[in-house]
Amino acid sequence: MEEAEDTGFVSLFGPDEPKVNNKERNKNKKNKRKNKQENSEERTRQDEEATMDTFLGLFDPSLEDESPDIDDINGNVCHDGLGHRGNTNFNNHNNNNNSNNNKRRGGSTLGGVRRGPSVAILPDQLPSEPQDGNIEYKLKLVNPNHERFKRLVSQMQWRLREGLGEAIYEIGVEDSGILLGLTQEELEASMCTLRRMAWQLGASLTVIREKNITGINGQVRKAAEVLVRKVPDDQYSIELRMAVLGNSDVGKSTLLGVLTRGELDNGRGCARLNVFRHRHEVCSGKTSSISLQLMGFDSQGNVIDQRCSRSRDYEDEDMCSQSTKIINFIDLAGDQKYLKTTVFGLSGYCPHYAVLVVSAFSGVAPVTEEHLSLARALDVPIVIVVTKTDLASPLQTNTTIADLTRVLTQPGYKRVPWLIQNEDDAITAGSTQLDSNVVPIFRVSSVTGDGLALLKKFLFVLPPRISNKEKVKLEQEPAEFQIDEVFHVDHSVVVGGLLTKGVITQGTTLLLGPMDNCSFMPVTVGSIHRNKVPCRVVCAGQSASLCLRGSHLYLRKGMKLTSVEARPRACFYFQARTQVLHHTSRICRGYQATVHIGNVRQTAVVEGILGSRSLHTDDRASVIFRFLRQPELVHIGARLLFRQGSTKGIGKVIQVFEEEPDNIDIYNGLVR
Repeated sequence: MEEAEDTGFVSLFGPDEPKVNNKERNKNKKNKRKNKQENSEERTRQDEEATMDTFLGLFDPSLEDESPDIDDINGNVCHDGLGHRGNTNFNNHNNNNNSNNNKRRGGSTLGGVRRGPSVAILPDQLPSEPQDGNIEYKLKLVNPNHERFKRLVSQMQWRLREGLGEAIYEIGVEDSGILLGLTQEELEASMCTLRRMAWQLGASLTVIREKNITGINGQVRKAAEVLVRKVPDDQYSIELRMAVLGNSDVGKSTLLGVLTRGELDNGRGCARLNVFRHRHEVCSGKTSSISLQLMGFDSQGNVIDQRCSRSRDYEDEDMCSQSTKIINFIDLAGDQKYLKTTVFGLSGYCPHYAVLVVSAFSGVAPVTEEHLSLARALDVPIVIVVTKTDLASPLQTNTTIADLTRVLTQPGYKRVPWLIQNEDDAITAGSTQLDSNVVPIFRVSSVTGDGLALLKKFLFVLPPRISNKEKVKLEQEPAEFQIDEVFHVDHSVVVGGLLTKGVITQGTTLLLGPMDNCSFMPVTVGSIHRNKVPCRVVCAGQSASLCLRGSHLYLRKGMKLTSVEARPRACFYFQARTQVLHHTSRICRGYQATVHIGNVRQTAVVEGILGSRSLHTDDRASVIFRFLRQPELVHIGARLLFRQGSTKGIGKVIQVFEEEPDNIDIYNGLVR
């Protein structure tokens, strides 16, 4: 029907049709052909985007394949075309029921399953069910027998493992992605079966999207999208780390203050006062250090935030105990003179995603492009948030988005910007972020609160950037904990950081190092805290704070705690395959630059360039580096970033020249 309107066919049925001459008739024919061609190109573009925006689904071949029953369909198949990213035209029945849907939100249930705080509308069709991931399509789950119910529970458990505690079920959807829908009775029965499956596993259910489908005979059917969440047994919540980047004075700290404290800004920066760590940051209004802020969600998608209070530690512990999913924001500096701190936070804290904050009022700054290039070099997915939309005019906001589109689509990066306009866009962007090259763009205001609900909905469904197979593989390796922060509390030493490999339990003996003489010291883990809550075990991919027990401990940022079985070896020299991103002249032997390898940040000297005497911009070569001050623990395959002034380069470690530690006998004494 839309195509008919575009081509002018609808006007033929009008009661008062004006007469036209031959010249106007030929002109109308040309316009019709032109509109047909444009509509064809638009459909082709939509098909390509729909193919790109595939869900991460999962189908176990050992389980039975569900096919639609022709007698149950009764011709109620939606033929509205491919709908994706919320760009769908909903039928009149949906529009008439919007008020009723709004009444149901926030407290109603569907088959005994509570809806989230707001329920969006599903597209007309979803992509076909893929082979890997945590998303499952189910046409209906009506009164399964005992054997099939056991298989369904096993399948849900498998999908929860694949999603690290989160899975998405599409009810009333065929495996091909067509929304066939169910009657109200069938949907209620299917949701009750889904609730029984979740109860068997101790999981929670939340309806996040619904869709009414009108069939040929006028019968209304419904489809629903349900988020299944079960916190893994080895942790109390699902953790997601997000680094916050952007130029100074764009509202990064203010945005985090609003998200984590639950109160809007007054327009003069009161929300950021709870985020700053130092007095000079409050006076200048600029972040100069790395600040960690927490934001929690319960099982129903409600935000568990903190209220402005001086007793911040108690609220953090209270919030963590009530949250099933925690977003750990890493607030980084935006000023150019604090670039080394920003790079250290982006490299050392290993965030799952990076939030690039851009001011709609001031537009894209050179620092913004530099931060984008850093995230690209470290292979961190980007989410863009355009702030201060209340101050900027619509023309300024559109200009900023156009500049962002130009930067994202430039050669060498080639990302697809996606302006989030409704809840359906936010949910789809969050669930497809793992395997997509799409960059979501949000427009928010920390003063009026516009766009914050869409950003929170996106964060609620956004999964961690690691698969279950990778997590299991990392947990089976010898433990390695990187030290990012060092604290001295009541004559005790506490280190904070990220466990990159293995598992650490309370009372474990680890090796601390490397020291200046390449040796490692034995220490014992006294206690473990995660997000200020005590725990007994920490697994790979989780951040934690460890209280260490040992004699004459010397600690610095960049050190590591490793298991004795790993038999760690430090190094001064290492070789990396590098590429110079920018340099004003040339890099020769003896050139010094700051090297970032994970949480290692130290000045290194170029000792040799294999196959060349110098390097210029865009040149690639194998380079031998030497740490200038003390040895470091470096592994083959680690990503490398070096910089000095405007000079920037990236690389990958391909060889490590290990040093023999002075106390090598410690391995034989501690290894069983």
